[in-house]
Amino acid sequence: MTRVSILAAGLLLACASTSAFAADGSGGFIRGEVGESRAEFSFAGLTGEEKDTAYSLRGGYWFNGNIAVEGAYTGHGRGDLDFGYDYEVFSFSAGVALKKNFGAGAHQGFYVGGRLGAAYTDIAVVDDDGDVDFVDGDRKIAPYFGVGVGYDFTERFGLGLNYDIQNTEIDGVDVDLRTLAVSGEFRF
Repeated sequence: MTRVSILAAGLLLACASTSAFAADGSGGFIRGEVGESRAEFSFAGLTGEEKDTAYSLRGGYWFNGNIAVEGAYTGHGRGDLDFGYDYEVFSFSAGVALKKNFGAGAHQGFYVGGRLGAAYTDIAVVDDDGDVDFVDGDRKIAPYFGVGVGYDFTERFGLGLNYDIQNTEIDGVDVDLRTLAVSGEFRF
């Protein structure tokens, strides 16, 4: 599974709905998220932590008002390395989203939700000239999960607050990512 195919599958599902948004809440969606990621690294007994701005672009398809599939690209932020280099952590993911609304119908009123799936995470090393080099070595596809609360103002638009956790290993380095973000979702 390549990086692009994970995101493409989610966006393809989001665009697959050509009919009007059904009364049961089914249809495609696009969600943007921005917030803060905390990345903790550990290798051979050494640990480090960085915090930075995170952003995510998600897309998918709601089968009804409660269950959806999603694909995403998430930039978890940048950190400093020695000798004029920075690193950037990013991931591609695919999973399932669940939601329970407390309004009059699907995608109406306050909601609580969750998501889980698999993510491919990598680290790019960036030098002072802006040249990018990806970490070579063993990367793993690892699970992620998250919870969220929010308010759907209409059947087509809602705002939320999400917290995601992902633990993975990249070339022998354990990476623990925790992201808190606000989101805006447009459904079609």
